[in-house]
Amino acid sequence: MSEDIAALVANHPLLAGLPGDMASLVTGCARNVAVKTGEFLLVEGEAADTLYLLRRGRVSLEARAPGRPPLVIETLEPGAGLGWSWLFPPYRWQFDARATEPVGAIAVDAVCLRSKAEADPVFGYELIKRFASVMLGRLDAAQLRLLDLYGRKG
Repeated sequence: MSEDIAALVANHPLLAGLPGDMASLVTGCARNVAVKTGEFLLVEGEAADTLYLLRRGRVSLEARAPGRPPLVIETLEPGAGLGWSWLFPPYRWQFDARATEPVGAIAVDAVCLRSKAEADPVFGYELIKRFASVMLGRLDAAQLRLLDLYGRKG
């Protein structure tokens, strides 16, 4: 099973091409998970303790507002990485993430991964570069959604 996880981690788009044996550092913290439709992977305010590498299914990234239905910020598909709040104190999720269909993912223990990144700054820097790219993409998507919601009013 760990060989399967090793290949899945090494070939996941977020981590593909990590230098040297860095993928094995991630693999040491990883396990396969299945999430049913409607279940939450992340809940706003709860401990950010897992990085998810989506392999199949779809997940909606949602923001809550009192008295309103959740606002879908983005829908994530296979190949996406989910969750970066584990990188930054206070290590709490900023959004909800809900499976909109059955999801298969690699769940990476964030405490384990963060410990390895802190012990190996070159590895940590590689992770930060990859997650910075994800964060930039999510900000761009949020900006487009805001423009779509509010930019056309006049």
